[in-house]
Amino acid sequence: MQLQESGQMYLETILILSKKSNSVRSIDISQYMSFSKPSVSRAVNLLKDGGYILISKEGYITLTALGREIAEKIYERHTILTKCLIALGVSEKTAAEDACKIEHDISDESFSAIKRHIIKNLITQI
Repeated sequence: MQLQESGQMYLETILILSKKSNSVRSIDISQYMSFSKPSVSRAVNLLKDGGYILISKEGYITLTALGREIAEKIYERHTILTKCLIALGVSEKTAAEDACKIEHDISDESFSAIKRHIIKNLITQI
């Protein structure tokens, strides 16, 4: 099953929140994303049913191996694309917003090429 962009964003958010705190709940996601509680609840249930997250009986959310793999892939794309755009002279706010749009649509091949180019240029500058 192909995960939609919104599902990817939820997984990325759960990853980011889990880096800040050991416990992630739906309310934390709702506040971070500025989404309504019912919207988050629906999305969380879909992610659970898809095998991307686990929810404890206390309501704590954790990523499954599959969910973590997708979240880390999207987070890496977001981070690298943001830094790349900033290096090109784009403001930090615009770079982050544009990276968020690009990260979901860019092919693995194109992203890998960008990543290799950035790493190569960083190493040659040292």
